[in-house]
Amino acid sequence: MSEQAVFGGGCFWCVEAVLNGMKGILAVTPGYAGGHTPEPTYEQVCTGTTGHAEVVRVTFDPAIMSYDDLLRIFFTLHDPTTLNRQGNDCGTQYRSVIFYSDDQQKKTAQSVRDEIENSHIWDQKLVTEITLLDHFWPAEELHHDYYSKHPLTGYCSAVIAPKVSKMRKAFFSRYQ
Repeated sequence: MSEQAVFGGGCFWCVEAVLNGMKGILAVTPGYAGGHTPEPTYEQVCTGTTGHAEVVRVTFDPAIMSYDDLLRIFFTLHDPTTLNRQGNDCGTQYRSVIFYSDDQQKKTAQSVRDEIENSHIWDQKLVTEITLLDHFWPAEELHHDYYSKHPLTGYCSAVIAPKVSKMRKAFFSRYQ
């Protein structure tokens, strides 16, 4: 039996690239959540006016990758202390956010966020939102598996590749 988690930690290309290939992760789908515009497009979300965040929907096997551990990885793969930005990507669409689907996910997300906050891994206070998932809108097909399809483009080689490398080193045993 699989479960799903939805969260945003900046550019969905980065988050998807890091999570792809981890043991227990069955699928990673880029998309949009948390806004007020139905069926938003990438261009609309990039304006920052739709209220949506770039997110990924992660389908995972909880017998191999627990929701708790997935959240700990999430808090490592991006900077959860910067409000509405990751690196040079600025705007509410790049906010740090966990969308929960039920009370158990909400409790777990709050607990892991508190654990990370209290561990002082980050020098600054966490700004990660935890909010109910209203709707997940899958991104256009050209955004799916973007890094593996375009590894030599500027953004992929300058931003995504170093992040993937760092995470593969930090979580070596988690990759297949």
